[in-house]
Amino acid sequence: MSIRMDVDFVLGQLGCTVSSGDLPVHTPIDGSQIGSVKTASPAEIDAALNRALNAFLAWRTLPAPRRGELVRRFGNALRDHKADLARLVTIECGKPISEGEGEVQEMIDICDFAVGLSRQLHGLTIASERPGHRMMEQWHSLGPTLIISAFNFPVAVWAWNAALALVCGNSIVWKPSEKTPLTALAVQALLDKVLADFEDAPDGLSQVIIGARDTGAALVADSRIKLISATGSTEMGRAAGQAAAARFARTILELGGNNAAIVSNKADLDLALRGVLFSAVGTSGQRCTSLRRLFVHDAVYDDFAAKLKAAAASIPVGDPLDTAHLAGPLIDENAFERMQSALAEANEMGARIYGGERLDRPGVYARPAIVEMESHAGPALRETFAPILYLFRYSELNDAIALQNSVGAGLSSSIFSLDMRECEMFLSASGSDCGIANVNIGTSGAEIGGAFGGEKETGGGRESGSDAWKGYMRRATNTINYSNALPLAQGVRFDV
Repeated sequence: MSIRMDVDFVLGQLGCTVSSGDLPVHTPIDGSQIGSVKTASPAEIDAALNRALNAFLAWRTLPAPRRGELVRRFGNALRDHKADLARLVTIECGKPISEGEGEVQEMIDICDFAVGLSRQLHGLTIASERPGHRMMEQWHSLGPTLIISAFNFPVAVWAWNAALALVCGNSIVWKPSEKTPLTALAVQALLDKVLADFEDAPDGLSQVIIGARDTGAALVADSRIKLISATGSTEMGRAAGQAAAARFARTILELGGNNAAIVSNKADLDLALRGVLFSAVGTSGQRCTSLRRLFVHDAVYDDFAAKLKAAAASIPVGDPLDTAHLAGPLIDENAFERMQSALAEANEMGARIYGGERLDRPGVYARPAIVEMESHAGPALRETFAPILYLFRYSELNDAIALQNSVGAGLSSSIFSLDMRECEMFLSASGSDCGIANVNIGTSGAEIGGAFGGEKETGGGRESGSDAWKGYMRRATNTINYSNALPLAQGVRFDV
């Protein structure tokens, strides 16, 4: 069966009918075209946003536990179609099938989380300084929520936002990456089935809008959108953030990550090797949490670097639908060109490069590259969305932490050490400045229970677990006077 036929079969299993259009869709597995989709016109975007606004006005009045019931049913639909959707994810974005299955499992997990959350959207009761008064806070639905997703996690990151936005009482508009529109349409088809059987769901509660950068810009600028949750490059986030700020819209930005790890001379080196390897090579280095810089203590550097280079060279790279392969293709030719440009710059600086060559087969496949650098400079200071890991020596932990923190991004970080003092220093206020700081695990593989996001040029947004739900709601502070007097706060007197 050809990949095109495979896609058509899987879409059929998911109940998704895709009309051909002006945007071609290719699979990175072999570069072939697997379909085409229609992009939205300005009139269609306008109509969709009107539907989203009207849907919000109705949906916000439904009790939150009832909204949670919709998400529960959607989670069950994902369970029923996990294998088909995972296969489509792998075909369209190129990640290994086990990672595709893991991505759909993330969708299921966040639905479970959101169902429980639908009964816990709580405020506070606050002591009032005025007698006969009570003060409290409430959380209310915010409004139509725009979700801009990236190609590397074409469905999971949407689910992180969508599940929470729905239980919080918002309608959702999804602008997927133009590189992975089929998975978005397939997920929407599954949700449409659930919505059809849910009598309280208003028309336009969830919609997909296909388009390129200009489409995203039009959506971000529209006053009917009250929250923009955007995942992508720092460049994209900077443009979206400025446009949203111009009209005081709220944003949740999940942007670039030039992530680092530290391997101490007091680490379990076998465990560190496995953690480093997955973080650097998983999804072919195309995760926002991928490990890009590694600081290894002088005392263990030579031995650890030799083992790491050997392990990276032995990683089976190939067809991601074949479970024997741990790494698949890069998303497209541009990604490989950026990888080679970064390696060429490192080479000019005198770096020693191991791997990084292209495989002779259809699609864009490359060996993971291990790059030993003498100075923390050049391409190591920038995120390259490819399997490149820069290695550095260190002798003092404070120096390694300072170098880790010296780049613009601040998403994920980790330390491998069995020394409690080193670990606690790394996690302290004077340690890692990233939104995610791990001990004895890599930089990749976040669970949905914790809030996900980073600092600095990563955007500062938080999605998924913990109290990230507050980003999808508005807060109201209420004071209730149940006395027959009218005392003012701070002792102010106004007697008439």
